[in-house]
Amino acid sequence: MAVLGPNGAGKTTLLRTVSGVLRPRRGTIRANGQRLDRLSPARIVRLGIVQVPEGRQLFPELSVSENLRMGAYTRRDRSGVHRDLRRAFELFPVLRERLKQPAGTLSGGEQQMLAIARGLMARPKVLLLDEPSLGLAPALVTQLFQTIRELNRQEGLTVLLAEQNARQALRIAHRACVLELGRVVLTGSAQELQDDERVRQRYLGQSQSHREEVRAEEEKS
Repeated sequence: MAVLGPNGAGKTTLLRTVSGVLRPRRGTIRANGQRLDRLSPARIVRLGIVQVPEGRQLFPELSVSENLRMGAYTRRDRSGVHRDLRRAFELFPVLRERLKQPAGTLSGGEQQMLAIARGLMARPKVLLLDEPSLGLAPALVTQLFQTIRELNRQEGLTVLLAEQNARQALRIAHRACVLELGRVVLTGSAQELQDDERVRQRYLGQSQSHREEVRAEEEKS
């Protein structure tokens, strides 16, 4: 599911609350029948709900390998950890090449790959991604979102994606909602939100007149 909205809408606050970093003032949060809002972040991670925070928040002086292993600190299944390391290298081959390199010396795109791979090392059931496209080149953004789609479609991983890049997010999401000032103002399937005039104008940079002009040009050609 994609959570869309401008800066200050509450996307990061939502994800931090789900992951236990913040406490809700009211209401409850549940996943798979388990109430989360009374649990510590560590306990929530052990339940399989893992956040990849905005800004990556890697351990810059530790190597790529050490950062990946930090993601698996709650696990005791060594064979499973090794298997997931291999999977991380399949998803992001550049990480294998940078294995002994300090994380702080990686490019922005490589750091984002490492942040996601570190999250996957916890063997999540739900992966919370906070602005993964922030600061990345368009080509790399496309590659990253394709990987997120692959994780969902091929491995059945549930992803809660908080993004300002509405166009890319709606291309890979099944459902989406729009936050404004901490409130959900729109919700529905990704296609429904793509077709919604308010979303088109505010987040996709498209208006009805613009679409009519595009259709007219297509008919001429």
